[in-house]
Amino acid sequence: MEKRAPRLQFADEERADPVLKKSVRRAKKTAAAADQAQEKIPKKKVLRKQRTFDKPTGKAKVRLYFEEVDKKKPSKFTHAVRDAPRNAVLMQFHREIRQSEDENVGVKAAHKSEEAAETGGRLVRSAHRSHKLKPYRKSAKTEKRLDRANLGYLQKKAARDDPQPSGNPLAHWRQKRAVKKQYASAKRVGQFTGSAGKAAENTAKTAVRESKRAAAFVGRHRNGFLIAAGVFLVLVLLLNVLSSSSVLLEGALSGVTASTYPSTDDTMLGAEAAYAQKEADLQNEINHYQARHPGYDEYHYDLDKIGHDPYVLVSILTAWHGGEWTLDEVRDTLSTLFSKEYQLTQTVETETRTRTETNTVTDPDGTTHTETRQVPYTYTICNVKLHNEDLSHLPISIMNEDQVGVYSMYMSTLGNRPDLFPSSAYPNASTVKKPTEYDIPPDAMADARFAAMMTEARKYIGYPYVWGGSSPKTSFDCSGYVSWVINHSGWNVGRLGAQGLCNICTPVSPSDAKPGDLVFFEHTYDTDGVTHVGIYVGNGMMLAAGDPIGYSNLNTNYWQSHFYTFGRLPNP
Repeated sequence: MEKRAPRLQFADEERADPVLKKSVRRAKKTAAAADQAQEKIPKKKVLRKQRTFDKPTGKAKVRLYFEEVDKKKPSKFTHAVRDAPRNAVLMQFHREIRQSEDENVGVKAAHKSEEAAETGGRLVRSAHRSHKLKPYRKSAKTEKRLDRANLGYLQKKAARDDPQPSGNPLAHWRQKRAVKKQYASAKRVGQFTGSAGKAAENTAKTAVRESKRAAAFVGRHRNGFLIAAGVFLVLVLLLNVLSSSSVLLEGALSGVTASTYPSTDDTMLGAEAAYAQKEADLQNEINHYQARHPGYDEYHYDLDKIGHDPYVLVSILTAWHGGEWTLDEVRDTLSTLFSKEYQLTQTVETETRTRTETNTVTDPDGTTHTETRQVPYTYTICNVKLHNEDLSHLPISIMNEDQVGVYSMYMSTLGNRPDLFPSSAYPNASTVKKPTEYDIPPDAMADARFAAMMTEARKYIGYPYVWGGSSPKTSFDCSGYVSWVINHSGWNVGRLGAQGLCNICTPVSPSDAKPGDLVFFEHTYDTDGVTHVGIYVGNGMMLAAGDPIGYSNLNTNYWQSHFYTFGRLPNP
């Protein structure tokens, strides 16, 4: 097992030193995280022997005791080696079956089913192995992070004790390299004991010697270094010109890589299937609600539609888990998301009603007649309500700003996998949409205030719609976009919703609307009041946060049916 990173102990003066304070705090925090990760590694009890000497009798004794130690990390090759002979036999078997399956439909169907079952078994075993290795991966990752934090502290201390190399790039580089080399050596032989100051003393002294030696060497050969530096700069300039196209390509490729879903297809499709199964179970509960919850006289249903965008689901999972994930790792997350998206509630109303009862009465003289009366009784009504919060509304409330930004990036590209959830099989799946192009007339741009608004607004054309988003880092929803634009082009109104923006504007008629006015809409989703806002740019066009941010024609049937008013902003 790889050596653990040392846990440095810091003296009071090191904690108080302004130069070292931040590095000390980072090292302590990372050490605590590493200890926590180490505690989660599975343990086992091992029988140990301890030889002791009994002074009264003068005899040696052996004491047996159990010691708790970390379990050895399972090898990722164990299952592959063990299953290799079996897999070879299965591959030969499938090859022979495929040669004749086209002649028999029944054989072909059975063969496909068997292959699917084997694939499912492999996926389950793979997920199980990954789950077993998770605490070891987490521990190794935190140990590496602690190494970096310790090294950062030692390099800061070396630079504080001998600040001269910082003025000489070569000497400074050699100082850092010396600290790194000395740290690795001390870690190997276990020299890090006592306070961090004592532990770093030899490292810092070595770094000082190395840096002074480098500085002296550069001083003795100053002219040679100036010539070498000049040659180096010419070469760098030449290579930069020759490789500019490859640099651009590399940047483009790195951007594509960063915005691509890192998890495997089987994992992402499995998560989607698991979430869809939860929705199917919910639909089944509603379909049989009366049979499963009997005893009421009447049932009323107020049900939102059940469904979600699979790209939203995978983007949330990837952003939330910080990159690649396995199906086993996200099962709890799927349950959390489902409980936040869907709320099925029941309320019961009771009413006192009357019914007519008829009785046959015989008088003492033998005369029979009928009597009727109104009898009160309790009538119960069960109101069943299903609220769908919409999965795309959740990121802003469950993730931090950085995570929402990552989610936004994945949604803008659909993880570079538009083929993953084809709309034919997944009707709610997003599709990549390009913003509508429009050239604002030059005479409109002559207005300085409107030009300032457009300078800011056009920076974000093509950004995805993110519910609750209010900055370029998270992307925007409609009101967040308009609030950001006007706050960065002369106004200071804060973050307002669509209704709030409408409230600060003066209504104007369509005939009096001009570029720079806001345009408001109602009932674009199921709520009262103003629900959407955009910036009017003239000629019946607006710029707004749709899907994605872009221009829209106000003369379409949809926008005309939801139009509320134009509004003019107050003077900034």
